[in-house]
Amino acid sequence: MTTVLFTCAGQRVDIVTAFRHAGATTVAADIDPLAPALYHADVRATVPAFTDPGYIDALRELVAAHDVRLVVPLTDLDHRELANARDDLGGAVALVSRLDAIERCSDKYEAHTFFTANGIGSPPTWLPEDVPDDLRFPALVKARKGFGSRHIYRAADRDELEFFLRYTTEDSMVQAACEGEEFSVDVFSDLDARCVAAVPRTMIESKGGESIKGKSIKDAELMDFARRVADTLGIIGPANIQCFREPSGELQVTDVNPRFGGGFPLPTAAGSQYPEMALALAEGKGLELRFGDFREGVIMTRFFSQVILEDTGDGLETVS
Repeated sequence: MTTVLFTCAGQRVDIVTAFRHAGATTVAADIDPLAPALYHADVRATVPAFTDPGYIDALRELVAAHDVRLVVPLTDLDHRELANARDDLGGAVALVSRLDAIERCSDKYEAHTFFTANGIGSPPTWLPEDVPDDLRFPALVKARKGFGSRHIYRAADRDELEFFLRYTTEDSMVQAACEGEEFSVDVFSDLDARCVAAVPRTMIESKGGESIKGKSIKDAELMDFARRVADTLGIIGPANIQCFREPSGELQVTDVNPRFGGGFPLPTAAGSQYPEMALALAEGKGLELRFGDFREGVIMTRFFSQVILEDTGDGLETVS
């Protein structure tokens, strides 16, 4: 069985569980001993913060101790550290994109300029000092390095725009609000940064920037668009691509998260086999193209759950 180390495991019980169902032995690591995903893994470990100089050393020790073959980050936090240490993880494969792709995805303004330079649709976007006088409203004030729905403000007119630019504490940009339907596409690329699969889904409802209701759809245009975005960026492993289909029919990308997305349970239930594909990469196997090889019309509606623990004096244990 291939052993997988999940970093910044947090609340991603869904991902850890899916890899276990795919046949992996799972090791979950987090700075917080109460991170729920720790208690759904075969092995759990607490590690220093990703900013700690000893963070990679701690991961390397886990790789050696448990014969880890694959390292999968579950948030954006430690992508840079893992990308820089890609060849120094004791032989384990780091399922993370190259540093240039990570940097582009982390700065939404830089991502916008990259997409437009490569002929990929992106909503008109400006730095605050470059906003045109004839800006069409509504418009969005968005943190350049925000995540989820944090630090995003919708301005109905010029007065609100100027207010939100003064109000926000983040380095921000101004972006035209899209008018069409929003979609999310979960893609997977091999270690040569070749996109091999894409599962589009509708965004029926989201909270805090995370999809809680959606439906898988077989939309060839969305799959091709997502493949182009992933290949142009140089994505390795999973990514979640958010986009709008505008009334004109143009597809415009609004965000790319180079990791498994918050709506991961939906493409998994639809038959994406992304955990199995990740394990195949760890075993040195090649991947075949699988575009459209999933079930359409699978609907996800999410709910809160919990892990109940007991302090036994010798550590925390789950309560059955």
